[in-house]
Amino acid sequence: MELKPVFPFEPISTETIPTSSDWVAQIKWDGVRMLTYFDGNDVRLVNRRCNDRTKQYPELLEIKTYCSASSIILDGEIIAFDQKKPAFHEIMKRESLRKSQSIDRAVTQTPITYMIFDILMYNDKWVLDKPLSERQKILQEVITPLPQFQITQNIADGNKLFDVMKEHGMEGVVCKDLKSTYAIGGKDSRWVKKKIFRDLFAVIGGVTTRAGVVNAILLGLYDKEGRFIYIGHAGTGKLSREDWRQLTKIVEPMTTPQKPFINEPERSKEAIWIKPKLTAKIQFLEWTPHGTMRHPSIQAFVQMDIADCTFAQNM
Repeated sequence: MELKPVFPFEPISTETIPTSSDWVAQIKWDGVRMLTYFDGNDVRLVNRRCNDRTKQYPELLEIKTYCSASSIILDGEIIAFDQKKPAFHEIMKRESLRKSQSIDRAVTQTPITYMIFDILMYNDKWVLDKPLSERQKILQEVITPLPQFQITQNIADGNKLFDVMKEHGMEGVVCKDLKSTYAIGGKDSRWVKKKIFRDLFAVIGGVTTRAGVVNAILLGLYDKEGRFIYIGHAGTGKLSREDWRQLTKIVEPMTTPQKPFINEPERSKEAIWIKPKLTAKIQFLEWTPHGTMRHPSIQAFVQMDIADCTFAQNM
């Protein structure tokens, strides 16, 4: 049977970690959400926006080495490590590759792990209506953990896990109701997330330069009316000098005399405006009373539809 890609169930943000015995906590991996589709013959990898990523991760295609099901749809996160800690900028090295030769090199240079945390279909039957506790039992039966394929662990004490995540500089925790069914394309309070640092995907609407090289980016999000609103600037993060030089070349033909934001950004006098086409993942501490990010940090440049860079993503 043909397995058509679906949008995964998403958690919503919370400030309070559930403490009921009906809930479990899991590590929030700083990676790329990925669903695996196996129809009995072929394996496909599709991300949370339903974009095919099968070619990018060839080492995950031998599904029979870790899965005994005759057909299956798995939900999980692909992570890559930097100094023994999952790092989004590392997995982006794999996401951006398109040429087979580069992908083959990356398998060795940027090794990955697939952290599996849910199952949508098993042996041609949907299991969406089963509670999470039962779906997890099925996972335990059909998945054989290997170094590159792991089942995400449940932790009973979510607050204790959150403290450990803070201690190790991790992204946060996701808490799930063990009674919850799986809602394709859904997003509700049966799954909640608490982040140590917030993050979002934003659009670049301007840059500043030093000695002819870009040294900071001016960022914005779209509101419900489609207006492009400035939310802050970032000049620190995971970028190398070469990354800044490459960005300088990329934005050069994109400059425009008109400010793309509807509000007035900081550094307007020194800013070079560009057409809002480039997107980046930004990590920050919190929102200021003025609606800008406090301590923003650039995690990676990403390829995505700018229409998805809205304030709604931070809910």
